Amino acid sequence: MVSDCNYPPEEILKPIFGKPNYELILLWILNNNAVCSWANLKEKIKHSTLSLYLNRLKDREYIEKRNFNRYKITSKGKDRYYELSEARQTKRKLNHPPNAILRRRNYDHWILWMVYNNNYCKWSDFLEEPLRINQSSLSKTMNYLKERDLIKKENKEYHITKSGWEEYTHILKQYDLDRQSILEKESKRIKVITKKTIRFFKQFHIKDDDIKFRFLNNVLKLPYTTLKPSLDDEEDYNKLMLFLSINHPNKYPDYISREDFAKRYDIEQVTLDYHIPRIVEKNKYPVKFFKLEASDRTYYLQVSEKIERMLSVIVEDHITKFTYLKNLYEESSEGTAPLMMKGIIDAILEEIIDTLFNKGLKDDLRRFLPKYITYLAYKIKKERKFDKLEGLIWQEIQDYNFSDMQEHGNGIEFSYEFDPTKGLEQSLEEVNRAIEKSPKEINLYYFKSKVLTHFDQYDEAVILLDRMVNDFPENEKDLQMKKASILKGMRDLEGGLEIINELIDKYPRNYDLLNYKALWYQYLDNEEKALRTIKNLIRGKPDNGIYHDSHGEILMAFKKYHLAIDKFQKAIELNPDGWYIYQTYIKLGICFSALEDYELALDHLTKGRDLIDQSPSDLDTKQMWHSYAEPFIEECKVLMEDF
Repeated sequence: MVSDCNYPPEEILKPIFGKPNYELILLWILNNNAVCSWANLKEKIKHSTLSLYLNRLKDREYIEKRNFNRYKITSKGKDRYYELSEARQTKRKLNHPPNAILRRRNYDHWILWMVYNNNYCKWSDFLEEPLRINQSSLSKTMNYLKERDLIKKENKEYHITKSGWEEYTHILKQYDLDRQSILEKESKRIKVITKKTIRFFKQFHIKDDDIKFRFLNNVLKLPYTTLKPSLDDEEDYNKLMLFLSINHPNKYPDYISREDFAKRYDIEQVTLDYHIPRIVEKNKYPVKFFKLEASDRTYYLQVSEKIERMLSVIVEDHITKFTYLKNLYEESSEGTAPLMMKGIIDAILEEIIDTLFNKGLKDDLRRFLPKYITYLAYKIKKERKFDKLEGLIWQEIQDYNFSDMQEHGNGIEFSYEFDPTKGLEQSLEEVNRAIEKSPKEINLYYFKSKVLTHFDQYDEAVILLDRMVNDFPENEKDLQMKKASILKGMRDLEGGLEIINELIDKYPRNYDLLNYKALWYQYLDNEEKALRTIKNLIRGKPDNGIYHDSHGEILMAFKKYHLAIDKFQKAIELNPDGWYIYQTYIKLGICFSALEDYELALDHLTKGRDLIDQSPSDLDTKQMWHSYAEPFIEECKVLMEDF
């Protein structure tokens, strides 16, 4: 029998807006009772949620567990309880968007307006009047804004980023608003900062106009309020901005070390040692800096400042030129193939030395440019899509026993551990050497096709697979399906479907081909044919778990999450130890997340992630599924904390 226990009022247990704050509920109960049992707590909180939050509170030392499942609040927990209670009772007065913006119901515009015109916003701010954004729309919009780096989240608070500020300015032009008043507001902010800056320059005798300009630019883009939670002294903040402004590539060879700067400007060196890496390397703030390391000195270059914008244009131009010429020469036998990476960097250096950078930095820039090119590549990289088909095909190919050739006794020293850092040329050179010694070893050709596709050499990969069909006719089905997958990567979906249909005509009793065909219709966005094909297949083979998994994936692709969950659960029931089952759990978790059941989502996503490395799938597929699972896991944790 459950003993008497004091419980929080209804406004805490069942708030009008948003979900209950379970951390506050548990701490309230334990603070208002000498000790509580599991049964006491379970009266108000369901089992799975209770277990999750009790573990979290114990980890943070807010509560302690006594004998026989009895819990007591700690002194640290009392402090946390008072903090949460005060935050709940202290209602901030928020600025809300004008009717001109609210009328259009563009939630991304609403959110950007809110985080710009308030110092920060909490999740619950968007659930209350006059916004009342529903949970599902809010979650999707927040993710969209975070993916575009327009907002960021710190300690459950949402802040606008530099990119967000620029987007906000652009958005305002779409509405009939008083632009002059907005400009005046921003001008006032700049004037206040400028007055403080002038006093700082006088105090420390800063006379170089370039340093003054960079300092003001840094302060405007990375204001003190951003660093204030970890930096109490605003003068120290100004000195940090000054350090970054002085040590700029334009000042080469002039430089001041952290040690000398600390002595000259009266700041603890530990403050520099702690905050400069956080600003430059940790990506914790909306402004990004690059480090240009030159022997015993480091210079700092801010993203989007003039010199970086010019460098970006030059680098992108050379990369684009290389790509266009490469494609041109692949289609023509005339002319000379374009330069590889070393040649590209040499060409970039020739253009930027003595125009953007001092020639003394040439060798340092040669080391810097590959990282910078990678940064630009990630900047434009498109979101990856689920590709179950590729995993299925490689799983069949793995049946040919990808292992070291030494085990076959033919004397070849070759490892199938693909290392992308070797680059295309070295990887091909190694596998070609092995093929020369053992031209009948099909695994080597599979490996070569993998190298080619990894480095986007699709045309060469298709040619290789066509040759393999002639040389290894007994493996035609797998080779042709691999070719279809490559055509998919080349956006030739119709060509891939044609291959599948030809294989079905040739191998009418191979049910896996129908599974591929159903998935292919999904890629073609043909819901009706995809579902009809997979249903017909399952009618003939009702006990095959992977077919039910495919059925679930197709339903999931067309956002029929409840139905997809049923199919994924059936797949697990039929074959709980299947090689693909980690994918099923992850997709189940994504479906639950879409339906806003974040506890079940987290359970399934975590289980799927933990099963990945136990699967016989190839390394690339495992890494791909890790990249799918982790962002959803983090998102669920954040949303559960928010709610």
